[in-house]
Amino acid sequence: MTAVELVTAYSAGALSPVEATRAVLDAIAERDGELNAFCLVDADRALVQAKESEARWHSGHVQGLLDGVPISIKDVFLTEGWPTRRGSTSIEPDVPWPVDSPVTARLREDGLVFLGKTTTPEMAWKAVTDSPLTGITRNPADPSKTPGGSSGGSAAAVAAGMGPVSVGTDGGGSIRIPASFCGIVGFKPTHGRVPLYPASPFGPLAHGGPMTRTVEDAALLMDILSLPDPRDPTALAPTLTTFRGQLQREVRGLTVAYSADLGYAQVDPEVAAVVAAAVRRLDEAGLRVVTADPNFQDPLEAFEQLWAAGAATLLSKFPAGTRDRVDPGLGRCWDRGESVSAVEYLDARGVAAEVGIAMGTFHAAYDLLITPTMPIPAFEAGHDVPPGSGLDSWPQWTPFTYPFNLTQQPAISIPVGHTESGLPVGMQIVGPRHSDDLVLALARYAELVLAE
Repeated sequence: MTAVELVTAYSAGALSPVEATRAVLDAIAERDGELNAFCLVDADRALVQAKESEARWHSGHVQGLLDGVPISIKDVFLTEGWPTRRGSTSIEPDVPWPVDSPVTARLREDGLVFLGKTTTPEMAWKAVTDSPLTGITRNPADPSKTPGGSSGGSAAAVAAGMGPVSVGTDGGGSIRIPASFCGIVGFKPTHGRVPLYPASPFGPLAHGGPMTRTVEDAALLMDILSLPDPRDPTALAPTLTTFRGQLQREVRGLTVAYSADLGYAQVDPEVAAVVAAAVRRLDEAGLRVVTADPNFQDPLEAFEQLWAAGAATLLSKFPAGTRDRVDPGLGRCWDRGESVSAVEYLDARGVAAEVGIAMGTFHAAYDLLITPTMPIPAFEAGHDVPPGSGLDSWPQWTPFTYPFNLTQQPAISIPVGHTESGLPVGMQIVGPRHSDDLVLALARYAELVLAE
C-alpha cells in the first residue's frame, strides 16, 4: 500500500498503524536477508511509535499528514537514539546520538513510524551501494544487480515492499539513480528546499528528498520535509502553497522539451526505446513535447573536481589511519580532492554557473525538460562501474543526473517501463529552480497517462 492508501485506511478504521508496521517488519524479515537494504532495524521502537499513532487515530487527534506511516531513513541523516555510521568502519556506534537532523525531526513531528536505517556506500560517495561496513546491497528486480546509489538501500526497501516510503540524499544523482534502477519515484528538489544539517561537505551539490512508489506520496513527504529548520543557513523560505495542493494543476499546454542524450550521452538502445515510447504517449495525451537539447558541454570534469574536494574535506577530519580503512575508490577520490587547489575549485564552480545560465536560458523557451534518468539499466552488484565498460569512475555512467546538481534544479525520476530482461527504466523530469511543484505535477500527470 502507498502512504496515502495507508492514511486513508487508518482514517476509515480499516487498518491500524500497528498492523501496517507489523506487516512491513514481516516483509523486512522475509526479504532483507537477500537484499541487504537495512543496516539497522529497530522493531521494538517502531512498534512503540505505531501504538502511539494508533492511539492518536482512535482519539481523532492525529499528529500530521502521514501519522503512522512506516518509513526508513538513509544512514546519513542524524537520528536521535540510533548511530549514523554512513557505511564507514571509522565511525564508532557506541557513543551518544542525541540529535535529529532536520529531515528526521520533521518526520518525527509528523508522527511517522521509524523502521530503521538504510544502507549507503561509505560517506555516500558513489552511485552504487556497497561499503566496508555493510557489504553489498542488491536490487529487488534482480538481486544479481546493483540497486544504484548512494541511496540504494532506501530504493531497494521501497521497491521490495519493506515500507512504502523512505528518504535519501542526492549529490550527483543519488536519489534518481537508484529510483531508476529499482523502478520507484525519486525526487531531488531545488537545493535548500529540504533543510540539511550538519552541512554537507559536498556543499551546493547536496540535496535531500523523498523516495516513494508514487508521485502523490512524494508530494506529501515534501510538505513535511520542506518545513523550515534554523540549522541550515542555505534553506529556502517556506513555500506559499502545498505540494499536494499543486499536484493536480494543469500541465497540458506547457512546452516540454525532450532530449534523448543531452547532446553528449551514449544511451543503451533498450533504455532509449522505453523512454521514447513514454514520451510519445505523453505527446499523444495532449502534452506539447518538442525535441530540443539545452546545448551545454558535458560538465563531468568540473563535477568530479567538486566531488573529490568535498570528499577530501570530509575525510580530512577523520582519525589517523582512516585512509587505510576506507573503500579503495573513496581513497582515490580523497587523494584527488587533496590536490584540488582553491583556484581549480572556483573554476569548477564557474562551470556550474555556466551550465546554470544555459539552463535558465533554455527554460525561457521550454517549461520543463524530459530525459532518460539513466543511460543504462542496472548492472552487476559489487562493481563501481559496469563490468567491461572500460570506465574509471561512477559519474561517467550517469551523465543525465549530475548536471542538475551543479545547477541545483529540481529533478524527478519516475518508472516508465522495463527492458526485455525485466530491469526497470526511469524517465527524468527537470524544471527551473524553485519549480518543484511544477515538476511534481508533470510527474503525476505522466504517471497517470502511462498507467492507462
